[in-house]
Amino acid sequence: MTVKEHPLIVKNIAWQNEAGTQDFAQALARRPAISRALIELQGDLGAGKTTFARHLLQSLGVEGRIKSPTYAVVEPYTLGPSSLHPGLDIWHCDFYRFNDPNEWEEAGFRDIFASIGLKLVEWPEKAGNHLPPPDLRIHIDLLADESRAVTLTALTPTGAELLT
Repeated sequence: MTVKEHPLIVKNIAWQNEAGTQDFAQALARRPAISRALIELQGDLGAGKTTFARHLLQSLGVEGRIKSPTYAVVEPYTLGPSSLHPGLDIWHCDFYRFNDPNEWEEAGFRDIFASIGLKLVEWPEKAGNHLPPPDLRIHIDLLADESRAVTLTALTPTGAELLT
C-alpha cells in the first residue's frame, strides 16, 4: 500500500492540562513506530507544540535540558542505552523563523529527513513543499479554559501504528 492509498485516520482528543499532554507523550513514546516517524506539530503560538515535544523527548529518555529549536532551527538528540529506544536519533525542528521555504533546502535538511530516526517538526508549513509527507500530524488548539483540543491525523501506515 502506498502513502497515497493509505486511509486517513483522524482522532480528536483533549488535553485538559499539562498532565494530559504528558500522559499522551508517554503513551506515544512506548510505540515502536516512534523510531521511524515524522511528526508534524501544528497550532498557533502558545498552543503547546514545544511543551508536547519536550514531554515526548523526556518520555523517550532524553536527559538534561531540552531546548526549544526556535533559534537554532534544529536540536539533535541520540538516545542512550537506558532509554526506551537505545541509539535512536531524533531531530526536533522549528521552522518558524523561515522567511522562504527554500531555506529548508539551503540549510541541508534533506539529509536529516532522508535518515532513519524520529523527526518532530514545528511550523512545517514554513518549509513549503520541501518536507516529505508526515506520518502523523498533531494539530493543537488552545481553548479559553487553557485545555487543548487535539486533532491527530495518521497519514501513513507508520502514523496508524502510532495511533493504535
